[in-house]
Amino acid sequence: MSETSGSVRDIQIFRYDPQKRGSGHFQNYVLEIPDESITTILDVLLRLQREQDPTLAFRYACRVNMCGSCGMVINGQERLACKTNVSQLPPGQDITLRPLNHYPVIKDLVVDLEPFFRKYEETLSFFEPREEFAEPPQIRPDSKERRDIGREATECIACGCCVSSCTMVHYHQDYAGPAALNRAFTLLADSRDGLFVERLDRILASCYHCRTEFNCTEVCPKGISSTRAIKYIQRLGLIHCQDKPRPGTPAAVPETPPVTATDRRTFLRQMGVGILGAASIIAVGGIAATTAVSPGLLRASRLWVAVAPLSRIPEGDITTIMMRYDLKNGLYTQEVAAPVLVSRTGSQIICFNASCTHLGCIVKWDSQLQRFRCACHGGVFDQDGRVLAGPPPRPLDRYRFKVDSGHLLVEVG
Repeated sequence: MSETSGSVRDIQIFRYDPQKRGSGHFQNYVLEIPDESITTILDVLLRLQREQDPTLAFRYACRVNMCGSCGMVINGQERLACKTNVSQLPPGQDITLRPLNHYPVIKDLVVDLEPFFRKYEETLSFFEPREEFAEPPQIRPDSKERRDIGREATECIACGCCVSSCTMVHYHQDYAGPAALNRAFTLLADSRDGLFVERLDRILASCYHCRTEFNCTEVCPKGISSTRAIKYIQRLGLIHCQDKPRPGTPAAVPETPPVTATDRRTFLRQMGVGILGAASIIAVGGIAATTAVSPGLLRASRLWVAVAPLSRIPEGDITTIMMRYDLKNGLYTQEVAAPVLVSRTGSQIICFNASCTHLGCIVKWDSQLQRFRCACHGGVFDQDGRVLAGPPPRPLDRYRFKVDSGHLLVEVG
């Protein structure tokens, strides 16, 4: 018995034709979807364009969550169309698709990302070596700066979702935005980079605009916390702000107190705390340091989620079941919908994560071939989740599970 069945969905899509001008409108489409668990929003758009309306415009490229081209607002939240399965959206409800916020609309769901990349350039987003090296300098994985930067911060795909979700971008035209500040953060924390002073001078004022709403962190498809990056930069401002040096003064390197055009008094006043003495400085610095350096602030808590009554899971088969739960990440709560593959043979139960270990595409059980298959890259796994073919680097991940009061529960987080 499979929990994923066919459905008919009403899809509201924002339409804008530059030749007709106007403010645009929403157009309704109806689409029959055989299996929501393996149908992405991008699949929906491609079918609509092919079967119903060839004038529908949207952008995509890789189809595997790597290029960021298909970012859009799906049911009110910024997401990648190729990463969002229809089954992750509330069942039976209309699906609403509109372009990203804060960008000029070119046509329908396609936006002009020129403002996004202009902010990147303005924040000196390129690496400039501090000195010439005969060999590439190494940073140990267990070093402090590597831990400060974190694993996710360097994986930005420039999709623009974080900027679209940020309310402050609307109110401050000079705001660099979450993506550019996250990129700047990775360079400021890198001891090999030689533009510490210039970059901090360029971006520090933008950090005053952030209101720590965590919108950017919540919508990032790669799990990056731009909020954490911004707090790290604010902490650098508290530590390194001094009067601007006189012309001809050699620029400081990160090992010594760097210099920027903003003095400490101005920085604290613009942060809204004013000069309240050493105790206030320590307090603000402590908050910034906690948010910036400790990834634990955004580490999701682990919890047990009820998947289905055990009586509804057939023996001798592998069943795809959609589980839904609220996951708390630091200061915000995120609604999650994810398929789980449950193998039940007698008393033996295995709960597989349905995300392919290659790029996170959804894996489906093929009952005819008795194999798990990933449609995107041809990945194939056997009944135990071991890799048989394709690019996946390791077997399917498994959930910890337990049976309580006749219900199957898995541990997530």
